[in-house]
Amino acid sequence: MGVEGNVMKEDAPYNDGEGGVWGMNLLLRLLPFIIAPAGLAAFFLLGLDDYLSFDTFSDYREDVLSWRDQHYALAICVFVLAYALMVTFCIPFGVWMTIAGGFLFGVGFGMALVMAGATAGAISIFLAARYMVGDFLRAKAGLAIRRMEAGFRENAFSYLMVLRLLPVFPFWLVNLVPAFLGVPLRTYAAATFIGIIPGSFVYCGVGNGLGAVIDAGEIPDLGIVFKAEILLPILGLALLSLTPIACKWFKRDRS
Repeated sequence: MGVEGNVMKEDAPYNDGEGGVWGMNLLLRLLPFIIAPAGLAAFFLLGLDDYLSFDTFSDYREDVLSWRDQHYALAICVFVLAYALMVTFCIPFGVWMTIAGGFLFGVGFGMALVMAGATAGAISIFLAARYMVGDFLRAKAGLAIRRMEAGFRENAFSYLMVLRLLPVFPFWLVNLVPAFLGVPLRTYAAATFIGIIPGSFVYCGVGNGLGAVIDAGEIPDLGIVFKAEILLPILGLALLSLTPIACKWFKRDRS
């Protein structure tokens, strides 16, 4: 009797705390989906969106360029970190941040910094979603979802390239979906880095010429990426990315 009492006493904390441990695990899994909306809300509540606008570039152009010249290394670090955080918190001002990259650092170097910040932010939210929620969702997923996951993973790089290249899919959505479908990190990072090159080039070019636009009293054309001379080559790249998938389908039909 004494032994049984001791065993029950030792086991009691584990049994009593099971619900609390489960609740804590669930809270940790949902943490990215709590922090991201909170960061997004804070961004707008603090009025930080006012700093990413054409009027801000126009009003504070000389001050920003002067600070960049005096603190060039710091400006690089601040820009890359700000871009990464913006992507991590799903803040929808990527176009203006990319324009800022071209405005501050020119087309080539601005592109490099944009791609570094965007890729770092995308990887951070990918890892958070994958390891905190993705495994749990895949375990609960039905057979149809698992088949879709298998098909996506088989051609993950091609699919991700298309999703990154075409400017119709929200960047934050493309960050999350691969995490839930078990895409390897290396594939995800490579497709992200390469896939954002065309858009980064276009908008860094807009930013690089922003001074002339301001001096002329005009407004930059943010819809430039949808013009035929720019959109058609990007669509061509997207179709080219699907070539490996088409080849596989062709071989299967022949066999």
